Amino acid sequence: MSQSSSYQTIEEHAKRLHNLEQTDHLLRWDSDVMMPPEGTTARSSQRETLSKMMHDLRGADALGNALDRVNEQQLSEDKQAVVREIRREHEVTTAVPDELHREIADVTARAHEAWKEAKENDDWAAFAPVFKEHVELRREWAHNVNPDGDPYEVLWKNKLGYTSQPHISLSIVNRVFDRLKSTLPPIIEDVRESDADLATDTFTSRGPYDAEIQKEAFETVLDELGLDWGRARFDTAPHPFSYGNPHDVRLTTRFDEADPSSGFTATMHEFGHTTYHHGLPAEHYGTPLGRARGLTIHGSQSGVWENHVGRSESFWEFILPIFQEHFPQLEDATPTDAYEAVNQVNESNVIRTAADELTYHMHIIVRTEIEQALIAGEITVDEVPHLWDKKYEQYLGVAPDSDRDGPLQDPHWSGDLPGFINYTLGHGVLAAQVWAAAERELPLDDQIRNGQFEPLHQWMGENIHQHGQRYESQELVQRATGEKITADYFLEYIEDKFRNLYNC
Repeated sequence: MSQSSSYQTIEEHAKRLHNLEQTDHLLRWDSDVMMPPEGTTARSSQRETLSKMMHDLRGADALGNALDRVNEQQLSEDKQAVVREIRREHEVTTAVPDELHREIADVTARAHEAWKEAKENDDWAAFAPVFKEHVELRREWAHNVNPDGDPYEVLWKNKLGYTSQPHISLSIVNRVFDRLKSTLPPIIEDVRESDADLATDTFTSRGPYDAEIQKEAFETVLDELGLDWGRARFDTAPHPFSYGNPHDVRLTTRFDEADPSSGFTATMHEFGHTTYHHGLPAEHYGTPLGRARGLTIHGSQSGVWENHVGRSESFWEFILPIFQEHFPQLEDATPTDAYEAVNQVNESNVIRTAADELTYHMHIIVRTEIEQALIAGEITVDEVPHLWDKKYEQYLGVAPDSDRDGPLQDPHWSGDLPGFINYTLGHGVLAAQVWAAAERELPLDDQIRNGQFEPLHQWMGENIHQHGQRYESQELVQRATGEKITADYFLEYIEDKFRNLYNC
């Protein structure tokens, strides 16, 4: 096999894998948006087939032979990056016996059904046995991939496909999370003790808000933000998401008729992901050069648009007239009112998905610490509810009244471990770092106030989107911001924002 044919085989496998994953994402989108209610059985079978095909492609002997024979030193830097990324996925896949892959697929399918029943019945004991199996199988998976590594870090760094986040060490995660858990609780406590009187009911006191009219209002804002409708759809889903590529993105949101800001912040979040999909180099579609650089980088994009743009007072100065045009009951609301409403800190919050921007990341830290202890064998699955309550009391000063509102509130542990790190590392920490870097070059506050979003799009495209997976994660962050991942900018942003809001 020649050098050129070896590389060609590698690239062909990469493109087939990407197309299969994109097809799976379309099936997931369809199941949430358009599929008839009785389509679940067939859809599960279809997605299972695609998953098996992707697994077989990643571990194919033909791909392994091509990777063995290719001489990376004779390749361009771009082609070396393609080989690096495909080699990683092939090595991880072939390190794990097929039987273990099948066992994990089986247990995650059973675990999800067990989780749904356990949550409905508020019964952790009904979920615990299958969760124990899942934890044990993940430990076994990690041992196969790297018998000498920390199992939790092996799981974190060796995910495959869209959910992957290689090239960021667990020590970085732990260092960032340690700073957050020592810095955020005092701010949370001071905010809760503050007697500041914010306009928290700006939206909720003026309802209801028709869902169809909300959708029209959100679409008008997306127009102003520069969404390319020729390459995107905007629909409703039970849990918002954004899947796609430079040519086709499926953007979804939800609607709360009591409070339009809930669905709107979800829309801004998913729009951030959409900008990344649209900004990837179309000429490299199908190869790692045309794929996002993992969920941490992806999360930075959703965090920038949801929080740094969407929750800013300058943004509400620009878009509040759009909301008032669609909802006349908001005619006496001010941009400051709206700003305070979308940035309020909830007095008592035990549900992650309903958390505010300040307290949200403590929810992630609780889950991550419990995951680490489980994988390390330091605690048992049966001890999770007690530890959960203890950590919530310690970090947030609240505790759930039930397991339904405690460790059963999220479905993630039925399907993945680790399940939560990227929510904070990307959406919170890296988003603030990226925003600070862009702000050093652009007058963002004035541009946002005047509805000028193209400069921010261009900055993100030039510094992040266009590179795909050309660089490893930390190198991409270094090139874009001048530093590797650090919590400094996030903590400065959070402290300044919420101490000013609450006069504390």
